[in-house]
Amino acid sequence: MTGLIGNVGMKALDGDHYHGPRGLQFHIWPGSGLKKNRPRWAMAGELQETTRIFARNVAKVEPDWIEKAGAHVVERAWVEPHWDKARGEVVAYENVSLFGLVLAARRKVSFAKIDPAKAREIFIEGALVAGEFESRHPFWIHNMKLIAEIEDLEHRARRPDVLVDDRALAAFYDARLPKDLSDTRSFDTWYRAASAHDPKVLFLARADLMRHGAESITEELFPKQMKIGDAVFPLAYRFEPGHPMDGVTINVPLALLNQVDGSEIDWLVPGMIREKVGWAMKALPKRIRTQLVPVAEHTTKFLEEARPGDKTVKEAVLDYASRLSAERLDDTVWSKEDVPAHLLMNVRIVDEAKRELAMGRDLGELRKRLGEAASLTLAKARPGMEREGITQWDFGDLPEQVTFKRGNHTLTGFPALVDEGADVSLRLMDTSQKAQDAHRGGVKRLMALDLKEQLRQLERGLPGFNALALRFNAQIPADKLKADLLDAVVDRAFIGEDLVPRTARAFEEQKKRARTRLPAVAEGASRHAAAIGEASQQFLQALAQGASLGRVAQEVKGQRERLVYPGFLARTPWERLEHIPRYLKGYSLRMQKYRAGGAERDQRHAPTVANFWNNYETRLKADRDAGRHDPKLEEFRWLIEELRVSLFAQELRTPLPVSAKRLQKFWDEHLR
Repeated sequence: MTGLIGNVGMKALDGDHYHGPRGLQFHIWPGSGLKKNRPRWAMAGELQETTRIFARNVAKVEPDWIEKAGAHVVERAWVEPHWDKARGEVVAYENVSLFGLVLAARRKVSFAKIDPAKAREIFIEGALVAGEFESRHPFWIHNMKLIAEIEDLEHRARRPDVLVDDRALAAFYDARLPKDLSDTRSFDTWYRAASAHDPKVLFLARADLMRHGAESITEELFPKQMKIGDAVFPLAYRFEPGHPMDGVTINVPLALLNQVDGSEIDWLVPGMIREKVGWAMKALPKRIRTQLVPVAEHTTKFLEEARPGDKTVKEAVLDYASRLSAERLDDTVWSKEDVPAHLLMNVRIVDEAKRELAMGRDLGELRKRLGEAASLTLAKARPGMEREGITQWDFGDLPEQVTFKRGNHTLTGFPALVDEGADVSLRLMDTSQKAQDAHRGGVKRLMALDLKEQLRQLERGLPGFNALALRFNAQIPADKLKADLLDAVVDRAFIGEDLVPRTARAFEEQKKRARTRLPAVAEGASRHAAAIGEASQQFLQALAQGASLGRVAQEVKGQRERLVYPGFLARTPWERLEHIPRYLKGYSLRMQKYRAGGAERDQRHAPTVANFWNNYETRLKADRDAGRHDPKLEEFRWLIEELRVSLFAQELRTPLPVSAKRLQKFWDEHLR
């Protein structure tokens, strides 16, 4: 082979010929025994040229034979030297060719034997600096932990200028490692000897890794946990714009999802809130922005006055800008630009095994998807707490909340009795508001089971019910009206404005009061219902006469439907029932005055009332989505009714001074 090194060839992929050195192409002689076998590599004892070049006396060979025999003439090239973590050394891809015929392509070989100096450089950069070195040496564990801590500082502060660059790290190792070291084996041998003399020989110090002191990045500004109520949630930071977890992420166990306060997490962490407030101020209209210059100073002033968690950041900024500009601003003034993702808390929902169930920056959307599952998960987390089929108070005192451990998490549940129709169940709710709403109904049902005889007599003898049913006949079926009236009586007589009992003793005392109050409450409820029924009939007659009034008729019709509907007696606050006839008469008077020439006054005041009502409905929807109940919003709803009387039916008078200015002040102080 050594003498005929130029007579070798490799089978072509796209034909019957062979490629040889120096661009040679030949075919195996048709009479050769290897013609049919067509080996991958072949060598010819003779090359005969006729119409084309034929190889005679052919033998099968291997490329490594050729490489060994032609070692003095083959060419070797090494490309892409790099650190190989699995082999623990620097390797390169070797290409071997014989006069242009490739014998070996991209063969992985040790690079230290080829270029020791370059191999050492790659070892430092690719293994030690890049963190691709596998070792349990103390220095490596220490250095990796320290680098991770400083990278975490960068993620928290969203500053890429804290950790030194790779060149500084490479210089640190280069100054300390011997010149002939380039792989794991030689490093381990050297390190064992070197660390025996100096245990800290390769230990990085904090000063070696930091470009500046990062004094502004403190635990107070960028905490690792957030406490909401009794629960503590871990926080994770990431500085990578465009990444799903860019910004700050709060990890929430599924069982605690409904206990997370959306307004509280909207304030992120102290170290990030300045940027969010600054963005919000710049998102206001230009006429307002010009009054908030310089933004940095107003941001500082705003943060000095703000109470984080009471409202969302945008709501609080809107209040601040409204006071400063002496202009009432609402949500419609914001620019259409979306809030940058990193300025919204990223909520990551996890199960007990810390596996991710969902993630997003819209807490309301996450609750829609997983809220019910969260409630069930909390209930299951405290086995033995819940009961069903309860017909008497035989379960001891019921605390307003219970706290218990589940794995590494502290969970808080809110026990409540739940009305199941024929009996009562004891459930563990995941929010205080849910528990309060359910417990009132559960206590009423349990009390009704004990006072079933009194309720049966009441149902048979509701005062004046037949006449009442006739008044509401066109609006509410008699059976639904009776059920609604009984519900209203039971709620007022059994609980009313008293504290809902949570002990057996309190329950018995409340039951005695309920038995005493039942007749008087039934009489009062029937009287209110009768007055409302009569006023409602008169309103419907007035509406029929004013059907041609268009907008006004449609407005009062809708307002009446929001006052009188199936179930309104039980849902309307007791103290408001006596006022509903006056509101209905006010609607009738408004139509009467409009027909009598009061169109101009009506058109002047209607938008004011409509604006208040729109604000109320918008806030009501937001509260429902967030699982909140604000008594001040309920109070505002009835102030709107009083304003309608004041503007459109002054002669009916109002029980308290009311005006558009007073309502706006109430909204600004309690609901903005």
